[in-house]
Amino acid sequence: MTGRALDAGLVEDLVRLREDLHREPELGLDLPRTQAKVLAALDGLPLEITTGSGLTSVTAVLRGGTDAGDGDRPVVLLRADMDALPLTEASGVPYASKIEGRMHACGHDLHTAMLVGAARLLAAERDRLHGDVVFMFQPGEEGHHGARLMIEEGVLDAAGRRPVAAYALHVASSMLPSGWLLTRKGPLLAGGDALRVTVRGRGGHDSQPHLLKDPVPAAAEMILALQTYASRGFDPFDPVLLSVGSVHAGTSANIIPDEAELKIGVRTFGPGAKAQVVDGVRRVLEGVAAAHGVTVAVEHAMDYPVTVVDAAEADFAAGTVEKVLGPDRLVWAPNTLSPSEDFSFVLDQVPGAMLFLGACPPDRDPGSASFNHSPDAVFGNEVLGDGARLLASLAADRLAAAG
Repeated sequence: MTGRALDAGLVEDLVRLREDLHREPELGLDLPRTQAKVLAALDGLPLEITTGSGLTSVTAVLRGGTDAGDGDRPVVLLRADMDALPLTEASGVPYASKIEGRMHACGHDLHTAMLVGAARLLAAERDRLHGDVVFMFQPGEEGHHGARLMIEEGVLDAAGRRPVAAYALHVASSMLPSGWLLTRKGPLLAGGDALRVTVRGRGGHDSQPHLLKDPVPAAAEMILALQTYASRGFDPFDPVLLSVGSVHAGTSANIIPDEAELKIGVRTFGPGAKAQVVDGVRRVLEGVAAAHGVTVAVEHAMDYPVTVVDAAEADFAAGTVEKVLGPDRLVWAPNTLSPSEDFSFVLDQVPGAMLFLGACPPDRDPGSASFNHSPDAVFGNEVLGDGARLLASLAADRLAAAG
């Protein structure tokens, strides 16, 4: 697999698929058009395909052709996420989103196309595979716990045995030159939590605040108290990033509202801070609420673990990158990166690695190009072939090492 050259026709198919997905982005856990395009792209391959019941996922199993008994055959999982973001595209590319308010601004369309390419490459080599491969096409990565839901529906047991390793690529529209990769041993990406906070008081006419329970000053004090908690409540070598991204209350200057709402984002970089932060936020909020005579309700809307790369799998992936793509293409990140990823749910149960793949178009400067999640972010098709080859080689070579 390592030395296999990509057929030009396959690359053209992957570009066509990626641009088709980009034109019709879908959000969350329900991606019917995306699912249909993936199923069509996999049609005719020797795969055992199942679709999700609670989300429009696609799980495909490729059985290798070696003679090992079923009970001894290793399994490797490859994952791609498929959902888009609620952004109106401003990239100017000719295949831009046709749907206002939706955009593949995080490159999941490239991930999907690359995984289809890996499936085609591995299917052509299936007689020489030393085990089985699970292809995990996942909706709902952007805050909807899609990986966790697929795990609950059995993706890790789809081949009949748990994977010995799991791998995923994530493209970056800046930061890295096109075709370069980045990973890290240990914590690669931060844990992510999102909290919805409702402060409830008793509203009425602003001329009589002494008869009411105003939730607005309580919410304001909560915001300040949380900043102090984040900066003073944690080891500086295991820090917390806490942001109040949304504040809403009231409808008029002369009406004290019944409620105020806060939306809070939290990033943690290690298991210690991750384990204590949500309970600590609740304690701070409840203390401020009690002081103001109001009540507070906290909904834990998102809970992504820290993405931890297994050290041995990181070394294996680094060796595969060098064999497939050549030397000096991999950068080791010195620190944990602050975004979050729900591939973390997979890596919580299966040793594996995630690698970032630079997809900044060659005519742009990765140091100044817009990063993922920007309405003008652009990801180049040039990396689709390398991504497909690398995913396929990670699976084939890891199976051979385990066999």
